[in-house]
Amino acid sequence: MITFRLIEFLFCTAGEAVYVDDIPAPKNCLYGEFIYSTQPLAYVKNIKFKPSLASEKVLTVVSTKDIPSGGQNIGSSFLFGDEPLFGSPVAEYAGQALGVVIAETQRYANLAGKQVVVEYDTKDLKPPILTVEQAVQNNSYFEVPPERYPKQVGDFSKGMAEADHKILATEVKLASQYYFYMETQTALAIPDEDNTLVVYSSSQYPELAQSVIARCLGIPFSNVRVITRRVGGGFGGKAFRSYTLATAAALCAFKLRRPVRMYLNRSTDMIMIGGRHPIKAYYTVGFKSNGRITALHLDILINAGISPDASPLIPDYMMSGLKKYNWGALSFDIKVCKTNNTSKSTMRAPGDTQGSFIAEAIIEHVASVLSLDANNVRQKNFHTYDSLVSFYPESAGEASTYTLHSIFNRLLTTSSYLHRAESIKHFNNRNKWRKRGISCVPLIFKVAPRPAPGRVSVLNDGSIVVEVGGVEVGQGLWTKVQQMTVFALGQLWPDGSECLLDRVRLLQADTLNLIQGGLTAGSTSSESSCAATLEACNMLVDRLKPVMKKLKQQSGGAVSWDALIAQAITDNVNLSSSAYWVPGQESSTYLNYGAAISEVEIDVLTGAITLLRSDLVYDCGKSLNPAVDLGQIEGSFIQGIGFFINEEHETNADGLVVSDSTWVYKIPSVDTIPKQFNAEVLNTGYHKNRVLSSKASGEPAVVLAASVHCAVREAIRAARKEFGNSQLTFQLDVPAPMTHVKEMCGLDIVDKYLESLSAHQSRASA
Repeated sequence: MITFRLIEFLFCTAGEAVYVDDIPAPKNCLYGEFIYSTQPLAYVKNIKFKPSLASEKVLTVVSTKDIPSGGQNIGSSFLFGDEPLFGSPVAEYAGQALGVVIAETQRYANLAGKQVVVEYDTKDLKPPILTVEQAVQNNSYFEVPPERYPKQVGDFSKGMAEADHKILATEVKLASQYYFYMETQTALAIPDEDNTLVVYSSSQYPELAQSVIARCLGIPFSNVRVITRRVGGGFGGKAFRSYTLATAAALCAFKLRRPVRMYLNRSTDMIMIGGRHPIKAYYTVGFKSNGRITALHLDILINAGISPDASPLIPDYMMSGLKKYNWGALSFDIKVCKTNNTSKSTMRAPGDTQGSFIAEAIIEHVASVLSLDANNVRQKNFHTYDSLVSFYPESAGEASTYTLHSIFNRLLTTSSYLHRAESIKHFNNRNKWRKRGISCVPLIFKVAPRPAPGRVSVLNDGSIVVEVGGVEVGQGLWTKVQQMTVFALGQLWPDGSECLLDRVRLLQADTLNLIQGGLTAGSTSSESSCAATLEACNMLVDRLKPVMKKLKQQSGGAVSWDALIAQAITDNVNLSSSAYWVPGQESSTYLNYGAAISEVEIDVLTGAITLLRSDLVYDCGKSLNPAVDLGQIEGSFIQGIGFFINEEHETNADGLVVSDSTWVYKIPSVDTIPKQFNAEVLNTGYHKNRVLSSKASGEPAVVLAASVHCAVREAIRAARKEFGNSQLTFQLDVPAPMTHVKEMCGLDIVDKYLESLSAHQSRASA
């Protein structure tokens, strides 16, 4: 490809990149802030403000009554249903928008939003459903379409009959996680002539934002233009959860006929937007004495919140992550629970993260029961190629692409795993109050590329403009597309004599300029956008080849890009080409592979965790840009540590989020990064069904952060051995912050130790 250059990265780190909130405020711009419910299920009787300076600055409150005739009370939508923009007349969950307060400045809007007094009434309403257990009692579920429900494998009863040992109905729990993007939800809506709107939205799916806004206002889609230049972090939270803000801003601007900007402060964002799905699972597993598992059954409860959003997709994603091991036979019952909580949505590696962790919890439980090394049990249950095809029939690919065994063995060797595991045993024997653990976790991640449009245009001066459906959310999409453009057009110069890198400009996503842009998510948008760009460039190359041939015949020498384009314009060659790339049947899904080893040290007295070292090996195929992919893998891994260890997404008794700032919600920081961090992007060569043999990189490494959680479990087990706790088989829920680690080590161990020490000294003095 082309020499690596991260233009977008340089813009962002230099503070030159323009995000939605950086767009200069138009003349007469107003500012909005949500009024949200603090009750989980109640009639909204009245909304008023405390007397204060902020309330005096309020211009108006926009609510359901302001939705135009012919419009709908809709704030979000996806395949499985809609979600209201405002809770009216009933607020269905704590954190639901009830209206928007409009003021002359964002500061006054925010202050007024905090000084709202809402009167509620719960008469004749049933109690809210806040937990998955209550959802089961009330039969409150979202339907998963049969074609979306994952397929079971083998005969569970037969597998259990073959087992030498069984573990029955063991619980494992995973809590939620907030997106914590750098830029909170934001939008700027500007009314235009003829009943139209221009909306700048920080969105991963501008096209769907356009449709939700239009449906709310009761106007044609063509009357709404949604523009997204770039997004300051998305992680799935700017996909379906961004529409509420964009639609609210659009409604206010439409009603008031003035520009309206909304930018959620961090607290409001954390309270209203939702996050990763909390999950409770129960597993029953049968296995042989050598650790080979013969059957697994799972009962899984997924807390989806108030609306379906993308939740009916989570069961399939979960099972995809869990199927990385050969369970012999696999059966399950998965319920997507409807509760009176904020809607949960897709977040980086949705479902796969939870499913993969549950798989590791089961493997380690089996290893503990048999007193075997967990890594031996893992390898005993790795797929053969034949079993891989059974568990991933549509995605397994050719046998030559199944690289997990070689990756795992490579990582064990390069990380000196066996030597370090032995050193950790010696360390734990010599240290009473500090314990270490090490764990190795494999990864199989199913990827499904989406269709994508692309347009490449050459202007009269030879500069090149490229438009793609994918949105730049910090994943290096623009860099890869720019490189792909230069690579594809460079085919006209086989000797590589012409470099076009400085001539290529990527344009922002615009729903009235390039249609069918689709959703930027799932780590595939860079791949799909590059594929569409390649197709469009190939069309241009075919048109320019005859021109090139003619010029070479005339001049007898090399032909420059400028000369080529000048002649093409003279010859009336169409210098703009559009493509819509659709993945073929062989490339509609594929599998990514990787593995990680993490070593941790815990302080038994405080529960503090120090991540000493992490080693990652990841199969990127033939990376489109190794530097970009390496950054994505490392960042994804660190975000995963936040989910598995640090981030406690807590609510009060009414389901209102109380972890609404970094004072109480602890995201990874600089000291979360492993003291020694080794990440390798593995080039596994030619993959005929991939875009230039590349594979996705943005999401899967989140899953590998489970190695940190598993290593913490091993360190806790060592602490329990030290202080005579006979319960060496235990569940460690997600997350596992230091308070939980201390508790699992034994809160009373210090007192017991001091008592025994005092008794020993008393006997000695006597």
